[in-house]
Amino acid sequence: MGMKGKIALGAVVGIVVIGAVSVSGGGDDGSGGDKGSSASAEGASGDQKESGSGDAAEETEKKESAFGGDGEYQIGSDVPAGTYRTSGNTDAMCYWERAKDAKGEFESILANDNVTGTSYVTIPASDKIFKSSGCSDWEAVDPDAKGGTPATEMAGDGGMFKVGVDIAPGTYTSSGNTDDMCYWERDKDAEHGLESIIANNNVSGSAIVTITASDAYFKTSGCQDWKKTA
Repeated sequence: MGMKGKIALGAVVGIVVIGAVSVSGGGDDGSGGDKGSSASAEGASGDQKESGSGDAAEETEKKESAFGGDGEYQIGSDVPAGTYRTSGNTDAMCYWERAKDAKGEFESILANDNVTGTSYVTIPASDKIFKSSGCSDWEAVDPDAKGGTPATEMAGDGGMFKVGVDIAPGTYTSSGNTDDMCYWERDKDAEHGLESIIANNNVSGSAIVTITASDAYFKTSGCQDWKKTA
């Protein structure tokens, strides 16, 4: 579609090691990894708490929506570096893009994706621009956070799930997939560079994948629902 412009190469096309979109590796030198962005995300929350006037409703509202799902943002001035999440997106109409400059050229793209369901994105401080179109609002999250009761089932078109928080590690199966439209991906971070991918595949029929406790995220698109079997 015209408004999307650049198709996310992370869409379900091709076979193994096609899942992430990265023209130049998306901050792949590791300097903008999860540890640095965690501090930034936490710092954003800390700034909101600093007013400390007891206005809990205002604080909650700020934390729930870090920035809007439609717009182009400068990293550092409009949006702090950090890890963010958007959820509740439908029909792959949510498009996001990390860019190394504001030229708007294909070569400017560090990573991008079309999202159904949920997406996590870590934006390193070295990025210049973050673009979001048709997405639900983004909220800051702590990529190192643990806790809660991770699920043992997940929607096959649910997008990204945080391992140990959204879903439990283990072996999952998805059956009845057709035409190689089921795509899954195990990730070590949410930068969406090629180096982020631990393993991936396009599947017809039954899909089986073991998600380990050391995985950071699991991404699924166009699949039948997944159930933990071991």
